Order: sequence, then C-alpha cells, then structure tokens
Amino acid sequence: MSIPRLVVAAVTSGAGKTTLAAGLIAALRARALRVQPFKCGPDYLDPSYHSAAAGQPCRTLDTWLLPEETLRGLFRRACRDAEVAIVEGVMGLYDGRANGDLGSTAHIARLLDAPVLLVLDVAKASRTLAAVVVGLARFDPRVRLAGVVLNNVASERHRQWVAEAVEAEAQVPVLGALPRQPDLALPERHLGLQPSWEHAELPTLLERLAAQVAAHVDLERVLALARSAGPLTGAARDPLAEAEAGRSVVLAVARDAAFNFYYQDSLDLLAAHGAVLAPFRPTTDAALPEGTAGVYVGGGYPELHAEALAANAPLLDELRARLAAGMPLYAECGGLMYACQGIVDFEGRRHRMLGVMPGWSIMRQRRTQLGYVEVEALRDTLLHRAGERARGHEFHWSELEGAPEPPAYHITGREPPHEGWAVGGVLASYVHLHFAGFPPAAARFVAACRAWQAEQISE
Repeated sequence: MSIPRLVVAAVTSGAGKTTLAAGLIAALRARALRVQPFKCGPDYLDPSYHSAAAGQPCRTLDTWLLPEETLRGLFRRACRDAEVAIVEGVMGLYDGRANGDLGSTAHIARLLDAPVLLVLDVAKASRTLAAVVVGLARFDPRVRLAGVVLNNVASERHRQWVAEAVEAEAQVPVLGALPRQPDLALPERHLGLQPSWEHAELPTLLERLAAQVAAHVDLERVLALARSAGPLTGAARDPLAEAEAGRSVVLAVARDAAFNFYYQDSLDLLAAHGAVLAPFRPTTDAALPEGTAGVYVGGGYPELHAEALAANAPLLDELRARLAAGMPLYAECGGLMYACQGIVDFEGRRHRMLGVMPGWSIMRQRRTQLGYVEVEALRDTLLHRAGERARGHEFHWSELEGAPEPPAYHITGREPPHEGWAVGGVLASYVHLHFAGFPPAAARFVAACRAWQAEQISE
C-alpha cells in the first residue's frame, strides 16, 4: 500500500503544529482532496480541530498505547480511501516517554517511513534557527527532515534572513512562512486547547486557517513532499479485522460538552464486536437511548458542567436503577467523576453525581496526574482479568477523596499505587485506555452488555 503522507513536527510544544496541521488539512480539503488526519500522542483536543478540518475523524497514533504493528495496521485501515495523510506530532520532534524515543514524533515518523515537515517558531531569532534545524536533521539519520515552514514571521526581511540561513546551512528547503497573526491562535484552557465543538465560529476559523496556509505555504511542494513517501512496509495488525461480531447490542456513549474524550479506533473496535453506539447527552437527555444494555462515559469537562449534570435527575435516577440491576458501565477519567458521589468544582461548590462508587472528586488548582502508566488488574473487571496488564495515560486536575475500595488497578512506581474502582459490572478509573492496545477489553465490554441484556429478557 502506498499513501502520500507527512508528519508535521516542531522543536517544542506551542510552536504552531496544531495551527499549521489544521490549516494544511483544511487547505488540501478545499482542493477537493480526501485528507486523513492523525495525531501523535494521547491527546483528545487537537484531533477535534483536525476532524473538523478534514470532515472525518482524526485517528490517534501512540506507540505507548499501541504496539507498533497495531499502529501500522490502524494507519493503513484509516488511509484506505484517502489521497493524503497529515500526521501532527507531539511536543518536540524527539520528545518521548521518560525522556526516551518511545512515543516520540520521530519514532512514529520512522514507523510510517514518512517525511517530516518542521514548523519553526521564528518569533525571537533568525540565523540561530538554522543551527537548530541542523541539529534536528543530524540527531537521528533515520528521520527524514524534508521541509520547514516558518511561523510567527515579523516581516519580509525577517523571513528572508531565516529562510536563507536554514536552506544554506541545514540544506532543508523552506516551503512557507506564516506571518505573526495572534487572532488565529487556538484558544486554551486547563487541559489544553479549548475543544473545537465549543468554538462558536469554528467553520470561519478553519476557513481563515486554510486561506492563511494557501497564501503563505507552497502547497504543491508540500504535496510533492508527501508523495515522496514510498510504499508502507513493516508488520501490520488490524484488530478491527480480527474482531468477531456477535448479536448486536446497544451501547450508550456519553457525547456532549461534558464528555467527549474518545479514541475513534476504540469506538470502531467496539462496533466491530457488535456494539451499536448510541450517543446520549448526560447534561440534557432525560433518558438513555432505547434498548441500552451498557454505558460508556469517557473523559471531558464534567467539572465545568457539574451543575447541569447534577440537575438532570431523571437520567441519574434511570442510570442508578439500571446499574443496581447489574448493567455494565465503563467510566473513564471524567466518567469516574460522574460515577462517584459528586464533584467539588474549582470554586469549592459540591455537585452530587451518580453515587455508584465511593468518594468525591475534588478539583485542584494544578495538575494532579500527567503521564503514561501501565496498570495491572487487581481483580476480574469489566475489561480485564486479574493479573493482566494494560497501558494507559493520565491527565487530570482532580483527585478522589480517600482511596475507594476495592481498587481496580495497581500502578508500579506511582503513589498512591492503587487506582480506580471495580465492583460488579462497574469499572471506573482515571486512566485513559486505547482498546486497540488491548483488544480483549473491547470484546469483553460488548459481551458483558450482551449477557446483561439476555438476563433482562429471560426475567
């Protein structure tokens, strides 16, 4: 299989990767090209802009969450109908887990044999930046740093100084230069970018980004760079192709302003096993979707919508009754906050939630956990069997009051070492999982929903 592809990388976070990638995707789509977007790393927010720009879901590429062969398999699946793939990197080009290579943008570029387009923030320097590009190009000869786009250019003279130095000293072509334009910066909040679905003028923003990229980046040369990538090689495994769909069953998935953090390939894997994914809005819907046999509540911003969540008594009552009857619930990060006794928001106000697990989730004024983890199941749960290990990621500003018993996981090297809560058909944890990284979890979740539904019918 051969697909034109390139990776958008940077020296540091905040250099303009997301802005350039979203603008590039939108500009190529405006040329009637089918663009498949990807994002390196575990982030949920940047992909929301790429999904909107491409008109189709952005996929996650992460070599901590996913084995290498699975990453390649999911990449190939997503690109089957695409004409070009744009991959936004994570952090700086060579930044990986524990200050190593694993999970870095460079690692993923090598796995995909994709050329790298570097977005270079030139706001506070000129010729010195050529030395930075030289260092990046020589640091790992296996990474093909094939082009540069300058960002935050102050003037035509500034552009000329930097471009001439980079091309002369680093021997890397400069394919564009974006002028300094603060009003095109993407808005942020405590977990990163403001979600795209909350941006009141998102279509207009994407149109402006597309116009900016089309005016200041040589799209023909960018496409030629993407087309220079050879055929995809290396072992590939597609867990969706291996899934065995049984009898279909309705799995309600929380999707609204409070809950929207999901990996698209995780959802697709659940569907491949027979789940009919039915979205519902915990902030406003009075009832679960018809025929619901299980519920998946992912991450998001429940702390910002706690008042509306707490006020939706009809839905809370229905959920409590169904969960008391054994209906499966997987609650992840923000979902855990919804499943516990309640949320204490940034102002110290208490909002009662589902109350199916002990403890309150208390918002802090700083991050309480951030980073990759490996969990070991302490008991059989909805997704895992005792002793099984799975990889995940944490990023939250809240913490649970006390240590709910019985915990779901043990995390080596972290204090406290216990994480999550698991009783009956409920599994709640702060850890974000990618189901394609441990495919049995998706199969077990759907099977549990199917079994519960059968019990209700037999009664």
